[in-house]
Amino acid sequence: MRKYILDLQVTSVEHPSERYLLLVATNPDGPLPEMCPGQFAQLRIDESKDTFLRRPISIHYVDYAKNEVGFLVQKVGEGTVSLWKKQPGSVLNAILPLGRGFSMPVSAEQKVLLVGGGVGIAPLLFMGMEMKRMGGHPTFLLGARSKSDLVRLEAYRACGDVYVTTEDGSEGEKGFVTQHSLLQREKFDSIAVCGPKPMMMAMASYAKRINTLCEVSLENMMACGLGACLCCVEDTVDGNVCVCKEGPVFNIERLKW
Repeated sequence: MRKYILDLQVTSVEHPSERYLLLVATNPDGPLPEMCPGQFAQLRIDESKDTFLRRPISIHYVDYAKNEVGFLVQKVGEGTVSLWKKQPGSVLNAILPLGRGFSMPVSAEQKVLLVGGGVGIAPLLFMGMEMKRMGGHPTFLLGARSKSDLVRLEAYRACGDVYVTTEDGSEGEKGFVTQHSLLQREKFDSIAVCGPKPMMMAMASYAKRINTLCEVSLENMMACGLGACLCCVEDTVDGNVCVCKEGPVFNIERLKW
């Protein structure tokens, strides 16, 4: 898939919680390129003189009718914090779309579970929107530390069924997504996961145990996003590969978990 370097224009800035930023941008020079759920963008950080590398951010959603792309950004370090300075009308330079995304269901009847933890919920909305567009109805299982960290649930509910866990029990079932009762009472044809590595490893073990197709989106440290710097290498059954180029989405059968 062809990659583009675009000067996007920020159309809206929202703060769904203290730790999250929703940046929505458009391409003023024409239609946005085709993108797939699970792919990401490398965003240039213009607001920090000390941040030289771009930041890899999942594509949260794409609205081709409005020519808009959304990025859900968690406040982590200086680079992501600098994005808080963006305002409507600001330029957001992005390289996109990058990497390989999730496999889409072969039919609308396929039962698909989308599991996200923390900011790992971000790319799952795009997949849910695409499934809905195809006539499907996904199930989301979303986890967070507390109720305040659960963001944009209404957008997910517009696409499918939503189940929630929080570590402190302030919303949904108390505990981790890997402990939700849904996993004991429902059987899914495939599972897509994004979040902290221990959570993804636990979901991978669960999927293998019940013999269900499972893909995970790795969050290895990335610098270039093009497979040149070799800082995101993952050891797989096929040898060492760059997550930014061969992934970030992998079938769990390829991983040495």
